[in-house]
Amino acid sequence: MLRLVHVAVAATVLLLGTPVQASDYVPPRHEWARQAPGDAGFDAARLAEAVAYAKSKAEVQPSDLRPVLLESYGTKEPNYRILGPLVPRDQASGLIIRDGRIVAEWGDIDRVDMTFSVVKSYLSTVAGLAVEDGLIASVDDRVGPYVPGPWFEGAHNGAITWQHLLHQTSDWSGTLWDVHDWADRPEGDDPSKRPLRAPGTHYKYNDVRINLLALSLLHVLREPLPRVLKARIMDPIGASNTWRWHGYENSWVPLDGLQMQSVSGGGHFGGGMFISAADHARFGLLMLRNGRWGKQQLVSVNWIEQATRPSPIKPDYGYLWWLNTDRKAIPAAPESAFWAAGFGGNYIYVDREHDLVIVLRWTPDLEGVVTRFIGALEADAQPAAPRPRTR
Repeated sequence: MLRLVHVAVAATVLLLGTPVQASDYVPPRHEWARQAPGDAGFDAARLAEAVAYAKSKAEVQPSDLRPVLLESYGTKEPNYRILGPLVPRDQASGLIIRDGRIVAEWGDIDRVDMTFSVVKSYLSTVAGLAVEDGLIASVDDRVGPYVPGPWFEGAHNGAITWQHLLHQTSDWSGTLWDVHDWADRPEGDDPSKRPLRAPGTHYKYNDVRINLLALSLLHVLREPLPRVLKARIMDPIGASNTWRWHGYENSWVPLDGLQMQSVSGGGHFGGGMFISAADHARFGLLMLRNGRWGKQQLVSVNWIEQATRPSPIKPDYGYLWWLNTDRKAIPAAPESAFWAAGFGGNYIYVDREHDLVIVLRWTPDLEGVVTRFIGALEADAQPAAPRPRTR
């Protein structure tokens, strides 16, 4: 039987007695409409198989993440230590969102977990707010004039732009929060003697430099980044009050007569964002809708386009978002798909062509899971029509 989905002018649902346009639905705070697989364009049996596959790929042991971090990095990094809080992982969870509604879920979607580098994509969004507000005139600007102190002094560090930090191509050299840049995921026999590369010419995944981006944004925004994120993004999209964004025990800075904590852009040294799968899904839906939530444009379309544009140095990476450029990472997914990714199998996958948001917690096989969920879509379910771009 032919099922018509994503018919923007006709399809409506009834939520608490109020008709809601199907293509415009966003979940109110403390609520989220569910939709049967068939009504969302999925083959129910194949969807159930995809969920079962996702569950089978979960990795939640050991629960205590302290030895995991120490064993993963401690033999390589000098004087490695955990600087921020940790919480144990307990169970995997996940959500499938189509047409803005929950089609499938498993595990405890309200449980707050560490999310590691998924927070980098939130940090990218905060940077976008600073640009939109005019506090950063251009991502091509050098960071030094915006940030006082020694961080961007000298010919090498002084040439670093905001875009370099967002692309992870800055090759910033220095020490932040007692950690040398070269000590994070070190390379070579003596990484302390590594050659400097011109900013913008070499990609290196590096939490020290991401933390420097967070510190730089703190100086620009003049208030803690979690407060900015809460007021501008998380509260408007109806996120819970259970999420937290941590820094380190030694990442406090004096600013405008106050002590403010500079947050971390990952969980490598502990800290970072602790958040539920349900709140991740709301953020993913905001990105799916091009930064629009109901009648509010929370993030500019221009910024999201920039953030998901391939870096010239690393084509499968944007402004702290992973990209499916040339469909290399996930061949079954459209090239336009993008996602946030964190250690241990934490993901927010955004796919506008299929109107899909997929959140995975502690499930490392993103490609296998996404491939099966796309495969569960019925042949007669057409991809969603492109949404109008609202600035």
